Amino acid sequence: MDAVIKVGGSLSENSVVLKALCNELCRVAKKYSIVVVPGGGKFADAVRECDEKFTLPAVVSHKLAILAMDQYGLVLSQLIPDSLACSSVGHAKRISKTGKVPIFLPSKLMFEENALEASWDVTSDSIAAYVARKLRAAKVLFVTDVDGIFAGNPKKHAEAKLKSEVTIGELQAFAERTSVDKFLPKLLSKTPLDCYVLNGNHPKRIEAVLSGQPTIFSRIVTQH
Repeated sequence: MDAVIKVGGSLSENSVVLKALCNELCRVAKKYSIVVVPGGGKFADAVRECDEKFTLPAVVSHKLAILAMDQYGLVLSQLIPDSLACSSVGHAKRISKTGKVPIFLPSKLMFEENALEASWDVTSDSIAAYVARKLRAAKVLFVTDVDGIFAGNPKKHAEAKLKSEVTIGELQAFAERTSVDKFLPKLLSKTPLDCYVLNGNHPKRIEAVLSGQPTIFSRIVTQH
């Protein structure tokens, strides 16, 4: 498997951007074996609101958030040409061999294996990394609405600088949430993966990363 590509829910805010990205994923799948893992988007936001209102048990809110990924995944299955939704590693591999785009709906796998802690620190980022490990993917691409990981929040601080490389230790030390969830560094410290954070507003960057060509991204460097 060449790559697991996590499509962030933030990209659904702009339908033109998301459709362009979806078309590019279809094109890339003709050249590389990829699996798309959905973010949570507005569906996960609804779970957060429900959790805040009713103070749900962590296990319940965690499962609801994973189901939100399934919902966004079903939306993506209608937007990405030549795509198929799937819920098993084996099915995802078989779809990718046909040149189609497998969209992995994670609830079945995550509920059965229950391998990650039930916490809002664990989001679709860590789940995408977990799926990538199951698929033995060469790379994991976190496609979001910013260029990568910044020294500060670029949406709050215009002067924040993009980090072309960031270590697991640096990710753990950030006071603010970055482009990836808080649990991901812990997961990567146990299971190293070749991870990149890049901007889905520029979908051509996906193939650049896959082909090893220069482009704009942040690479998460695993340290032992």
